[in-house]
Amino acid sequence: MASEGPGSKVVSDTTLSSTVVRTAIADGVATITLDSQHNRNALSRQLVTELLAALDAAEDAAARAIVLRHDGPAFCAGADLMERSVGPPDSAPFVRVLQRLMDSPSPTIAAVDGAVRAGGIGLMASCDLVVVDRETTFALTEVRIGVAAAIISVPILRRVPPTRIAAAMLTGEPFDAQAARSMGLVTHVTDDVAATVATLCDGIRAGAPRAVAETKALLRTVPTMDRDAAFAAMAMLSDELFSGPDGAEGMLAFREKRPPRWADGAS
Repeated sequence: MASEGPGSKVVSDTTLSSTVVRTAIADGVATITLDSQHNRNALSRQLVTELLAALDAAEDAAARAIVLRHDGPAFCAGADLMERSVGPPDSAPFVRVLQRLMDSPSPTIAAVDGAVRAGGIGLMASCDLVVVDRETTFALTEVRIGVAAAIISVPILRRVPPTRIAAAMLTGEPFDAQAARSMGLVTHVTDDVAATVATLCDGIRAGAPRAVAETKALLRTVPTMDRDAAFAAMAMLSDELFSGPDGAEGMLAFREKRPPRWADGAS
């Protein structure tokens, strides 16, 4: 993908050579770029810390969508094994990153133009939408270094039936983009990741901000609910949204054949 376009507001201090995560906010979209190319964007303490700060910046700006992309030939190589080999392990910050991507009210989109390995797959799988180049390859290589894909199994197994990904997790063998899509790990396979992501962001911005946030939430919660409890909760939500200001504006705009003007100024 191309780097952030002209007119983007760069939140991170890109003048510091040590910065490995950049954040740019433009047209309601926060674009977070992983740029630690010397270690293939591995999940070092620095990268994870800066990624958490980038998510803070995106949410502080009330971004309509959050795009997680990368510079270099790899989206993310997984754990930084040099760091992991010394000192006590501390997985809590990485867990927070995955939780933030999953729980943010804004839709999160992984834009993947390069190889994804191990923990990088968990990072990608925590996003709501995953757009990958058709030449992308994946591998869950944890077992080959004597560990398990433990933490990242949480987002992965919320997307993928265990039987569909068991071979990849048990053997560490690589798989391609079409296999990833067929098992549900990715949502879009394309020849132009940037264009596909831009189209998705346009679609998200066309919806009412609260309606989009509620839709993200129900996609996560409804499958876990008892059927009748789900109907009751969703009927209440539907009635509230239809009778609210966004519902009224949306229906009026439909009748008047014009784009809606949402209450918070988004359009």
